[in-house]
Amino acid sequence: MTMERRDYGLLPDGRAVHEYTLDNGRGLKLTAITLGGIVTGLWAPDAQGRSGNVVLGFDALDHYVHRNPSFGIIVGRYGNRIAGASFVLDGETHALSRNDGPNCLHGGAEGFGHRLWQAEPDAPRAGEAEALLLRYTSPHGEQGFPGELRVAVRYSLSATDNSWRIAYEAATDRATVVNLTHHDYFNLAGQGSVLRHRLTIQASRYSEVDEQLIPLRHAAVDGTPFDFRRATPIAARIRQGHPQLLRARGYDHNWLLDGALDADGLRPAATLEDPHSGRRMDILTSEPALQFYSGNFLDGSLAGPGGRIYRQGDGLCLETQHNPDSPHHEAGPDWPSTLLRPGEVWRSTTIHRFS
Repeated sequence: MTMERRDYGLLPDGRAVHEYTLDNGRGLKLTAITLGGIVTGLWAPDAQGRSGNVVLGFDALDHYVHRNPSFGIIVGRYGNRIAGASFVLDGETHALSRNDGPNCLHGGAEGFGHRLWQAEPDAPRAGEAEALLLRYTSPHGEQGFPGELRVAVRYSLSATDNSWRIAYEAATDRATVVNLTHHDYFNLAGQGSVLRHRLTIQASRYSEVDEQLIPLRHAAVDGTPFDFRRATPIAARIRQGHPQLLRARGYDHNWLLDGALDADGLRPAATLEDPHSGRRMDILTSEPALQFYSGNFLDGSLAGPGGRIYRQGDGLCLETQHNPDSPHHEAGPDWPSTLLRPGEVWRSTTIHRFS
């Protein structure tokens, strides 16, 4: 296997970070670094076949170390929010890292996106062009979570179409909670605002949130700005005075996906389209929910390659996941469990298909 690898820089403690490049030879190329499994670039062809980077990022390791708003990271041990930065499991209370007011967000202040992962090229499987395997072992008590969690995340590019597959596996030596996802900021135009993008979400319900963006209950999308069952420009309703939009300064909510899993264990989750470039991204996942975040807190204080300033709405996230704050809800159809016990293997798959 001849996957390209280069030195990317040194962490403050002297450990080396490397960048790997995956290329399917059909116009899809991905670069990722061993810090946080961060996807630093993702190039896809537009309607005229011209390649463009469709994710936000930086051009230097120092920015990812010191000021990254979760651009491109593997999120863990628990994606999204856990209220009060604590939960009870088997009668024991576990206090977590507080990094979002009183809450734990994306695994805490030093979650998986801040950790150095081991990486190696992996043998392509049927229909694949190239694959990269990343591994990380999270010790018991890291960021307050119980159990030593052994995690493997595999990035692969299809040889037959422009698809990027993320496959997650995790195992633990004691009971814990797991909710892994990926936090890419997409912009299919490659520049400017994403508010003109058209979005479809295959969901008839979403999670209403409180002032701290913790889910309170599930509600129907009918008659609300949260109905994306048909392709809708994001700008069409984001400025409406709906209390939930005001609370989150835009979209930062969880949708419960409709439809059963197919024979491959996947369901359609979302479609994002940019009319200007003609790029389209379809997301399929084994996960039961999706978080749509419209880049509300990009405030012009960060700059990407070439000095490009990132402002509100310049990128959006579509994070496949289990519901936020699930450890505080009784497990059931509306709140699928995130509990993982010894002897079990947690698995999840998400595909981003570009056309």
